[in-house]
Amino acid sequence: MGINTERDIQANLQIGPTDQGMVRLFIEADGIEIPMDFDPEEAEEIAEEIRAAARMARGVKPRK
Repeated sequence: MGINTERDIQANLQIGPTDQGMVRLFIEADGIEIPMDFDPEEAEEIAEEIRAAARMARGVKPRK
């Protein structure tokens, strides 16, 4: 199992601020709910990791 292993699971992702000053990633799939709270600095680090991954993914040629 890893980042390149495909799954046939659908999930919903919501991102937003909480009333406690945290940033929440809320994942829901197959009746499971996973709230993940991060302080704003951690959230910015995660956002940069996502941007870096997007830049790298643009350079990958998809398999057919």
